Amino acid sequence: MFGDDILKTGSNEMELVDFRIFKKSDSKVYEGIYGVNVAKVREIIKMPNLTELPGVPEYIEGIFDLRGVVIPVINLARWMNIVEPTTEISIKPRVIIAEFSGILIGFIVHEAKRIRRINWKDIEPANFASGSGTGTLDKGKITGVTRIENDEVLLILDLESIVEELGIYSPKIEVDIDENKKLKGLALVLDDSATARKLVKDALEKMGLTITEAKNGVEGIEKMNELYERLGDNITKELRVILSDIEMPQMDGYHFASIIKNDDRFKSIPIIFNSSLSNEFSESQSKDAGGAAYLTKFDASVFYQEVLKVIEAHSKPAK
Repeated sequence: MFGDDILKTGSNEMELVDFRIFKKSDSKVYEGIYGVNVAKVREIIKMPNLTELPGVPEYIEGIFDLRGVVIPVINLARWMNIVEPTTEISIKPRVIIAEFSGILIGFIVHEAKRIRRINWKDIEPANFASGSGTGTLDKGKITGVTRIENDEVLLILDLESIVEELGIYSPKIEVDIDENKKLKGLALVLDDSATARKLVKDALEKMGLTITEAKNGVEGIEKMNELYERLGDNITKELRVILSDIEMPQMDGYHFASIIKNDDRFKSIPIIFNSSLSNEFSESQSKDAGGAAYLTKFDASVFYQEVLKVIEAHSKPAK
């Protein structure tokens, strides 16, 4: 949608929409540089006419109709408690229409700058505290940081956390398990979100599995090597499944999968991608990367069935 040069699956690269939020402080205007994964962006539009909603947080500007779909619109500057400049500079706001976990939501930004292609290895986890020039934005709402030209820092926002705050999206996985059908063995869970890891871990443990966790693909490879040192060739029997997020700093899920699927020790172990990216292109990429299934966070109705189906298929003897 945003370019003809399609990312190659497993390249460990992502494309970001680079956008700006301007902040007024001590009579000066500062430019904040932010980004969001292109895969989550449906389109970018001019500011539409909005219908205000009573009794909602002040950062909810209102709603509008986009081709038959009613979309709530969030003012990112207000959400980040940033004092916006009014007369110092000319701002031409844009609305980024994002989609994740089947939800469409608009985010008002002061300027949509460009598309950037960045390697995940150049993206570091957020390690700063609130009060670092981002209003009251804390590291829990930043998925990563990366350096761009002139040694400036671009912050990758966790837009899902806004939706969770609104109560539109309350992730949970409820799994009712027949005690006679509980599984045995190990599962590896990769996700840079501690909340997401806990949700998946709790569900898999209810299914009977013992969980090993990793925060990204680099750590996931380390965990796989550690398991092999302990289990040897039995790892293909003991490690029943790998559940991996896609967007992770340092090494994304696709690149992690490409390494696993090219390693004779691990290539037969099934990988399920579990992501908030809810589009056909992401599902297609997951298949190209060797994924046995693709789950959208967090659809409780299919989680257990899909995990069980993948594990059972893996357990069947080869013909």
